[in-house]
Amino acid sequence: MSSTSSGFSARLLVIRTPGDAESALRRIKVDASGIGMMMPKMNIRCVHLSGLQCRQANILKQEMLSLGGDAAVARGVVACSIKETDVILIGTDKQLHKLCGKLTLQPFGLPALAAELQSVLTNAVATPKFWRTAHRELSLARPLIMGILNVTPNSFSDGNCFLDPERAVERAFEMAGQGADIIDIGGESTRPGATPVDSAEELGRVMTVLHKLVGKIPCAISIDTWKSSVACAALAAGADIINDISGFTFDPEMAALAAGTGAGAVLMHTRGRPDNMQQNTSYTDLMTEVIQGLGNSVRTAVEAGVERERLVVDPGIGFGKDSNGNLEILRRLRECTGMGLPVLIGTSRKAFIGKTLSRDINERIYGTAATVALAVANGASILRVHDVLEMRDVAYMAHAIVNGNYEL
Repeated sequence: MSSTSSGFSARLLVIRTPGDAESALRRIKVDASGIGMMMPKMNIRCVHLSGLQCRQANILKQEMLSLGGDAAVARGVVACSIKETDVILIGTDKQLHKLCGKLTLQPFGLPALAAELQSVLTNAVATPKFWRTAHRELSLARPLIMGILNVTPNSFSDGNCFLDPERAVERAFEMAGQGADIIDIGGESTRPGATPVDSAEELGRVMTVLHKLVGKIPCAISIDTWKSSVACAALAAGADIINDISGFTFDPEMAALAAGTGAGAVLMHTRGRPDNMQQNTSYTDLMTEVIQGLGNSVRTAVEAGVERERLVVDPGIGFGKDSNGNLEILRRLRECTGMGLPVLIGTSRKAFIGKTLSRDINERIYGTAATVALAVANGASILRVHDVLEMRDVAYMAHAIVNGNYEL
């Protein structure tokens, strides 16, 4: 804060969200109509557009400059000496909404771009309120905690701990008592380098546990599988959610199954399958590729008949990404919220935490806590974790700080 002998003072005002803008205006007692006019001017936003023609980019540049904003384009765009360019639009929400109106009158496919841009701008300020699953509606008024239950012999953190069905059931009820909202049951390890198992073996691991939980545990139940045959049996037995690491890309029957059963679905981004996904972790533009991949998965689901209210996206921490990539996703996670869907993050005990902190698997709880807190601060709605009690507190506290609300 800067002050002078006159008694005046000046300080930096940080406006990250429309809620921040509204609160700041209300604190100085701006009238209601003034708040409505000023809020869009206080929120500077950047929007990345991919693969535009030079003529499209030049129109965007001119229109943004006329509105008082700007657009960054590649060298060579003005002379049209390159084939295509990405564009970064820079402006207030008000300027960007006005741009959408102007683009509807332009040629070269720009009205379609205006519709997509309008959707991104709307999603940026409209947080999803609920997640519909096969048997219930989960409120997103606070972060949801998804407890991990691996009934496998070789998962990276808890392999062979809960392969015995009785121990698995006991662990599920323990996590429910600790505040889990969802129990995510997986019968096939998807750690890097894991060998696939067939559907019969996977079903043998999960179905006994699932039958002992359905109707007896208060949590929603998720089946962690990419195989439609496994998901079909689990949903028929009473599971609520499909958690598909492939985002409906490994099994062509999965999207139709989700649509027909009304299941909730987590669509994750990955590059490659678990046995080879870490062989290529280099990206030209990580977040663009992740969000485009998730967008393709969402389109597959919606075209099959899955309602958007049943979808959640997961950028896939540790799946086809190196440690730096995982850190980048967490740092830029807010970009995923532009899809208008709840965002799930699964960082619990993962290798990038161990690499960053030089910690073994059983020493990563504090590193995990940091990732959970920052994920919530950057827009995550669902946290997939091993340590339910501890991470529930971390997520709730981060949520209370970000939203200024201690009543959960």
